[in-house]
Amino acid sequence: MTCAEALVRMLESMGVTHVFGIPGAKIDAVFIALLDSKIKLVVCRHEQNAAFMAATMGRLTGRVGVCLVTSGPGVSNLTTGLLTATSEGSPVLAIGGEVPLADRLKQTHQSFDGVSVLRPVTKFAAEVVTPGELGDILGNAVRAAESGRPGSAFLSLPKDIGLAPFEGEIPPSLGRPLKQGPGALSEIEKAAALINASTKPVILLGMLSSDSRDQRAVQDFVRGTSFSYVSTFQGAGKWAGPEERTQFGGRVGIFSNQPGDRLLQDSDCVITVGYDPIEYDTSLWNSTRTGSLIAIDVIPSDQDRNFLPHAEIVGDLSASLDLLLPLLGKTKFAPDYRDSVAKADTELAEIASVGARYSGFPVHPLRVIHELSQVVTDRTTLALDIGSMYIWMGRYFPAKFPRQFLISNGQQTLGVALPSAIAANIARPDSPIISLSGDGGFLFSAAELETARRIGSRFVHLIWDSGSYDMVAFQEEAHYGGRTAGITLGQIDVVAFAAAFGCRGVQINHPDELAPALREALASTVPVIINIPIDYSGNLALMEEVHEAALQ
Repeated sequence: MTCAEALVRMLESMGVTHVFGIPGAKIDAVFIALLDSKIKLVVCRHEQNAAFMAATMGRLTGRVGVCLVTSGPGVSNLTTGLLTATSEGSPVLAIGGEVPLADRLKQTHQSFDGVSVLRPVTKFAAEVVTPGELGDILGNAVRAAESGRPGSAFLSLPKDIGLAPFEGEIPPSLGRPLKQGPGALSEIEKAAALINASTKPVILLGMLSSDSRDQRAVQDFVRGTSFSYVSTFQGAGKWAGPEERTQFGGRVGIFSNQPGDRLLQDSDCVITVGYDPIEYDTSLWNSTRTGSLIAIDVIPSDQDRNFLPHAEIVGDLSASLDLLLPLLGKTKFAPDYRDSVAKADTELAEIASVGARYSGFPVHPLRVIHELSQVVTDRTTLALDIGSMYIWMGRYFPAKFPRQFLISNGQQTLGVALPSAIAANIARPDSPIISLSGDGGFLFSAAELETARRIGSRFVHLIWDSGSYDMVAFQEEAHYGGRTAGITLGQIDVVAFAAAFGCRGVQINHPDELAPALREALASTVPVIINIPIDYSGNLALMEEVHEAALQ
């Protein structure tokens, strides 16, 4: 058995079901080994997209998604995907080929120190230089990717090591997941005392709160305390709270002007759960507020003058929440406490209701959101790209179950939606998949439509077409007196483009065409691309008081 064959056996023992990648001479031994494996190989069109797909598998399954690429540019093309995975808390194992050991320091074909390049964007990066250490490095890479706040790991495999004989047995517990206990009891008790002394507590749910493995504990905590709560774009959404009474104040992020932001500012005790500052800068919501701050997370928080918790509970989220909840007494809420969250809920509902009444063309964002709300069920997975669309959706489209929304909220990486849709269709084969992007982000990864068609993926992709990089445009307008630069894009024939890949394309020419197009597309056996000319004329309001501007 060669090291390449042993590597595949090890991945099988860890439960890996799919590998996403692009072959090449330095890594072809692993590709050949996959021929005799039950692991399914998905050949992609770009290494960055392979990393995006692996990240989606990791995010939805909780175990590492795996991508496999060749040396040189194959490895360097992983950088954005692995950076995004680490920022978004998605466990990924990337395996890259390398020139033979004797050529590592030579200026030879595709020689490249991938470990040094990828180390800053991963949680672990190492090269296998002897056959005996293959299992050790692989196990450490997987444990690093999956432990604490998940992220990416990189294993470099020189060509001659891949072809070398593997001695010994496959370790039986390689990469075994680690289970944390709850945070320190002293910190839990300190947090309970601070919460019990408060009259306006607010919970801020961050990215890790949306993990399905913590769903029960998060829901028990929200319901058991009856506290108001808000969510980041990646955090547990409205599903975390009860249906019968109002606790949810909406999502917060990007700009500090939402109803949920007012709840945070008015709170005398904010409790963050699984929150990472990369989701929503601490300076935007915690630099001027007074009151206590409690952080509940799986890793210690970075020292930040705008985020210095008075109590910090570091450990397994479910275990920590389960210990904290019984220590909380019956809170004496301030007289206006319930009114504040009810007002926030009403404002968000009023904005969403306006969408049905927009009949102009190009289509208003809220009209698209309204039509989506008519077809999205509690089984539908939504994969969002980055752009103005992501802000509108993040604010006004509620999540109904854990990780229903797949978003790049930390790095805000363009091009993630379509590859995420392909992987989501693999991880959740019984879930309808809808992905969304702007016209700019769509072409970042549209070549993967061929991949989707080849492997039989089914999803609907909505393009919010503005002919521009609009998220950049409206911020430039605000900052530079109405001037913009570098934001104009040309048009493509989406119907013809989709057809070229064996998919279906639909061009929307009136808002009333959207509803039937969505229903028909969801029943399609091939990917469907729906192009929607979008009206972003009011987007400057996204940086202002959207809840007032959208109602005018």
